[in-house]
Amino acid sequence: MTWLDLPADTLFGIDNLPYGVFSTVGDPQRRRLGVAMGEQVLDAGAAARAVGSPDPLLEAATLDPLLAAGRPAWTRVREALTRWLTEPAFRPVIEPCLVPRAEVALHLPFTVGDYVDFYASEHHASNLGRLFRPGSEPLTPNWKHLPIGYHGRSGTVVVSGTPVVRPSGQRKAPADAAPTFGPSRRLDIEAEVGFVVGAGSELGTPVPMADFAAHVFGVCLVNDWSARDIQAWEYVPLGPFLGKSFATSVSPWVVPLDALASARVTPPARDVEPLPYLDDRDAKEPWGLDLALEVRVNGTLISRPPFAGMYWTPAQMLAHMTVNGASVRPGDLFASGTVSGPERGTEGALIELTWNGERPAELADGSSRAFLEDGDEVSITATAPGPNGTRLGFGEVTGRILPSR
Repeated sequence: MTWLDLPADTLFGIDNLPYGVFSTVGDPQRRRLGVAMGEQVLDAGAAARAVGSPDPLLEAATLDPLLAAGRPAWTRVREALTRWLTEPAFRPVIEPCLVPRAEVALHLPFTVGDYVDFYASEHHASNLGRLFRPGSEPLTPNWKHLPIGYHGRSGTVVVSGTPVVRPSGQRKAPADAAPTFGPSRRLDIEAEVGFVVGAGSELGTPVPMADFAAHVFGVCLVNDWSARDIQAWEYVPLGPFLGKSFATSVSPWVVPLDALASARVTPPARDVEPLPYLDDRDAKEPWGLDLALEVRVNGTLISRPPFAGMYWTPAQMLAHMTVNGASVRPGDLFASGTVSGPERGTEGALIELTWNGERPAELADGSSRAFLEDGDEVSITATAPGPNGTRLGFGEVTGRILPSR
């Protein structure tokens, strides 16, 4: 137990210890590595100095050096943080290193290298198949043989709270004779879970599923904003491009993989036999994760997507992403794709929730939404089971829509 006075239902307790980067009002230019603890943030570098064990990994202005240090360093640092926050002897020197969370600004916690977005929810893929290919099989023939994905744009990955400018581009409805140019009329969200790579891999050498935990540092929340009208016109034959690349928001806290032992579950049964490099059916601990997401628009809860039902696990995603010999490096980010469940109210994108605009979502103020309007604010949160019946939080990823420029 920690010596801090925390409420029993805190989502940022001693079993979580998510990492972020913060600055204070009094020193806004100085970014520091922080660890969320209840309603406070521990200045990790200051804490290490205070106990007489200064650590260059904790003195950095981003998570980058810690990510690159690899799993032995991740384990050592987490064990040290846990000791400092639980053993009463450390309280006199650690307590002054705590800053109220309400008084800090949070920043993008790591330098994003490559960004890959997957399409790993069978329910999401099936819903879109039914919408756009009525009368045909909802899933494409390859869907249950490999985790479908695409390489996105890392330069437009932004931290939660960054406004999102409505993108412009070419749009063409099926009945239109020719495309037109202008602001997207069908701006959407994608509630996703992101995985932050730490230790890199060698070019030409795949990363097997068994090595997932050796390379992945932690988990964050992702909103991969999507302009559906721009996407629909451009995506044939090469896939997503400008309809996705204008903004991808991530939460400011990265929950370490080590915190999620109690959240691991068996993924759904596969009805197509996977190839050996993706076959986790005999794995003692496959990497299904029981994360409960919630999506709000202007404060109204509109959906509860369940990550436990994802067909493809993050370990399979990493294995497939590197099976051709592609390397990973510290700061690479790969996301699950939209998380959707089988029931109404568990969809992770408005295009599904509103069935392509046919059944708009009702908000608390009496208005309704088929797609996002200027001024709308979207917030995605998530929790996971922790030890002894506790819940772990991921913070939130938010963004407000600004008019097109």
